[in-house]
Amino acid sequence: MLTQINSLLWELLSAQLTTSEADWLAAKGEAEPLELMTAFVAAPRFLAKRTVKPTVQQTIELNEILPGFSVEDWGIVRLSRVWLLSCLEAADKEEYCRHIETLFDTAEMNELVALYSALPVLNYPEKWLFRATDAVRSNMGVVFDAIALRNPYPTKYFTELAWNQLVLKTIFNDKPIHFIVGLDERANENLALTLSDFAHERWAAGRMVAPQVWRLVSKFLNEELLSDMEHLFKSPSIHDQQAAALTCHHSAYEPAKQLLANYPDLEKNVHHNLLTWTHLEFIDLNTYVPNR
Repeated sequence: MLTQINSLLWELLSAQLTTSEADWLAAKGEAEPLELMTAFVAAPRFLAKRTVKPTVQQTIELNEILPGFSVEDWGIVRLSRVWLLSCLEAADKEEYCRHIETLFDTAEMNELVALYSALPVLNYPEKWLFRATDAVRSNMGVVFDAIALRNPYPTKYFTELAWNQLVLKTIFNDKPIHFIVGLDERANENLALTLSDFAHERWAAGRMVAPQVWRLVSKFLNEELLSDMEHLFKSPSIHDQQAAALTCHHSAYEPAKQLLANYPDLEKNVHHNLLTWTHLEFIDLNTYVPNR
C-alpha cells in the first residue's frame, strides 16, 4: 500500500513541477536519510508556492488506496515533504523512527503540518500515536487541522477518549466536522452525552450549535436526548429543525420516530432524501453569532 501511495504522490507532483524542481526532488527521494531530511526542511527554497490540483481520477485512486486520505488544497511544498517521508528507508525500525522523531523535535509550523499530514503513509503507525494525540492539543490551527481534518490516522488508531477530544475540539473551534474521517463510524455514547451538555451550555449563553453535531447523537437517542430534539424542532432556525428531523429519522428509538411524525413536511423531505446531512455541511459555521 505504501509503495502505491508513493507512486501516486509522485505522479501528482511530477505533473505540476518544473523540470528543475522535479529533478531536484527525485534526487532527494533517492538520497541517504540525512540528505533526504535536509531536503524536507529546505523544500521551500527549491519548490514554488503553488497549490496541488489532482485530477478526479487521481483523487479516486488515492481514496481507493488509502480511504479518507486527501491532498485537496495542499501546496506543492507540503505534498513534496510528505512524498519525501514516504521515500525514507524503513527496514531498520530504530533508525527510521529516530529520523522521524528528529524532524518532529526540530520542526517549525509548516513542517509540523507536513509531518502530521504524513502519518497515514509512515511506517510503524502505532509509534506515532503520542505525536498524533499531542497535535490535538496544539494551539496552532493549521497543525490541528492537519491531524483532525481529511486525515485517516485518528479514526484507525485513536482511543475513544482521544477520538472524542479531537471531535469536541473541532466542534468547539467551529471547524467543519464532516471533514473528520470516520466521523459516523466512531460515534459513541460518551461523545453523544458530552455533546448534549455542550449544547445546553451554548443555548444557555444564547448561542448556536452547528447542526452537524447532532449526527453523532442519532444512535444513542434516549428520553433525555430526545428533549434536545424537541428544543431543536422549536428553534427559529430551519437548520436546527432539519438537524432534529435527520437525527430522529436515523435513530432506532421509537419515540424519536413518533416525534418526527409531528413535523410531516420535514419527515417527507428526509424520507425522500430531499434532506440529508450533506445539506447541513457548512464550511463557515459561525456558531458564535448569538441565536436571535
